[in-house]
Amino acid sequence: MTAMAGGEPGEPNPEEFAYSEEDFVLQAAGWGDPDSALSRFDRVLLAGWSDRMERGLFRYRLGALPTRVLPGALRLVAQLNEQRSAERRPPQPVRSLRDPFDPGAFNFTRLRPAELLFRLRRTGTDPLLVAINASPLERGHVLLLPEPARRLPQVLTAPALRGALEAALLSAHPGFRVGFNGLGGGASVNHLHLHGLYLDRPLPVEEAPAEPLGPRLGLLRAGPAPAFLFFAPGPAELEPVSRAVCRAAEHLGAAGLACNVLATRGDPPAGPGGGRGLRVLLWARRPLFGPKAGEPFAVALCELAGLLPLPSEPLYRDITEAQALSAIHQHLLPEPELLHLGGELARLLEN
Repeated sequence: MTAMAGGEPGEPNPEEFAYSEEDFVLQAAGWGDPDSALSRFDRVLLAGWSDRMERGLFRYRLGALPTRVLPGALRLVAQLNEQRSAERRPPQPVRSLRDPFDPGAFNFTRLRPAELLFRLRRTGTDPLLVAINASPLERGHVLLLPEPARRLPQVLTAPALRGALEAALLSAHPGFRVGFNGLGGGASVNHLHLHGLYLDRPLPVEEAPAEPLGPRLGLLRAGPAPAFLFFAPGPAELEPVSRAVCRAAEHLGAAGLACNVLATRGDPPAGPGGGRGLRVLLWARRPLFGPKAGEPFAVALCELAGLLPLPSEPLYRDITEAQALSAIHQHLLPEPELLHLGGELARLLEN
């Protein structure tokens, strides 16, 4: 018996999920029947996740969530998830973008062994622990944890992002997405982690064309918030894209800006017509430390991508696209500042 994530003696290691590039699914299932051909990764993840739900390891039992598409051009997706709002662990207080890891606060070394599903491992890469998110947004909502015992703060690293992008390619479901919320951008735990979850509908950010800013960077205006777009057409590009995204995120942090990241299968930056790959979206935003008075919902990666998990039935019933956009846009940069930042990032990534 060896130590689990937190290094506590006597606790078992999770099962190892070994994989190679041969396991990558280059063409996911279609949206007509997304569960028709799940991969080995999907089957293991979803079976383990459902087992933990049946064993009562989550903070609440997640059933089918009421869902509606808001009238309007953007077709924002609203979901009612009252239990998450009421039952989730309160977010840690964050004071700055550079807060260090705090061993006295909740962190992922404290997870119960049964919350760990498996350890992703490929020869030559850093391992990635996959654990349940005890306050799930959707079915299969997991945490992707790069070596929790290292006790890294919530600052995105290229190895962690690459591991998450590889996890996205291990799934055959078109709606399996991975993402990251930075400090000041909705992260609730200051311990390096990413999210993975299955969303059962396409998002506009998957196929809308982007404005080119440079050879490896675009500006995507689809969805409720403009994002900087990176694209990996296949496995060989995961490493350079991960490095580029993290260089850009580091630049944002140096400028006093928070960030969010989402990776989803999608079309090339020019839009439909070429081979699909992984789109990686990077949002730059004003940092927020603590709840904002009067804010109808928190804004993190899901909201920026167009999925709105809402905490109350009246809000779910009555919210309009204009109201949702108003809440999201409070966190965004003015257009001139966004374009200036895009030029800086394009020049940075040319070197």
